Amino acid sequence: MDRLRSGLKRTGSSIAEVFTGTQIDEALYEELEAALLMADTGTRATQHLLDDLRRRVKEAKASSPEAVKALLAQAIADLLRPLERPLVIGEHVPTVIMVAGVNGAGKTTSIGKLTKHLADGGASVLLAAADTFRAAAREQLGVWADRNTVEIVSQEGGDPAAVSFDAVNAGRARRKDVVLVDTAGRLPTQLHLMEELRKIRRVVAKADATAPHEVLLVIDGNTGQNALAQVKAFDEALQLTGLIVTKLDGTAKGGVLAAIALWSRERQAAHPGARPVPVYFIGVGEKLEDLETFSAQEFAQALLA
Repeated sequence: MDRLRSGLKRTGSSIAEVFTGTQIDEALYEELEAALLMADTGTRATQHLLDDLRRRVKEAKASSPEAVKALLAQAIADLLRPLERPLVIGEHVPTVIMVAGVNGAGKTTSIGKLTKHLADGGASVLLAAADTFRAAAREQLGVWADRNTVEIVSQEGGDPAAVSFDAVNAGRARRKDVVLVDTAGRLPTQLHLMEELRKIRRVVAKADATAPHEVLLVIDGNTGQNALAQVKAFDEALQLTGLIVTKLDGTAKGGVLAAIALWSRERQAAHPGARPVPVYFIGVGEKLEDLETFSAQEFAQALLA
């Protein structure tokens, strides 16, 4: 909780400052609206939270800014709660997890941290170095494999889809619990590269008809509303099953999680059979253990601490 509070300080401080006065009036709501927008909550999620907060204040007959702040924490937690879901391993052996993300989002580092998280939970992990376009990616993933003492499948200059195919087959043959596929960094506007990701997904399914079992997107919390645009684009291309949000410790834009939560809710309303897109993990530091399981309640409390 302390790590989370420290990590979210830059996002939360401007929101918390709104409640330092003594009155609950229209000026407070206007200041709160500005603070939420500055935190990159987005116009629609901000409006949703303000409407919800006004209702809660009226029902609770709140009489102090401190009480209103507590009600805002509840409103944020309730909005974010559908994003809270554990990553389930073991229903398939191996569980094949495909990880995507734009360059610089912390994708390969997150895979290293996720590998440690899974290994600490007793799972055997095989890494697939399918990010063959970026010269240092294979070496970087190799460092994480050594650090976590797990096996890795890689080919120098190999085809990303072929590497993924070989890794899934190797994972099955070696009875690994998890195969983590590091795909190449992509911008959603690079259509020919997005097609490469679709190809990896199709080829993985040829190796295992039930795979991939998870398609995760790593997004950089610093990018705010641009992160939401990435989520939408990658979901359209790959049908995402979960998110990892990194670098929340260095940003004032952590409110984007509220925007993602509202998008996820509307996506499910438009497609009733669709799976939600939860936030499995958030990154609040550089250390291996700084990849934390997402908790809506803890996030909301830390944000307004």
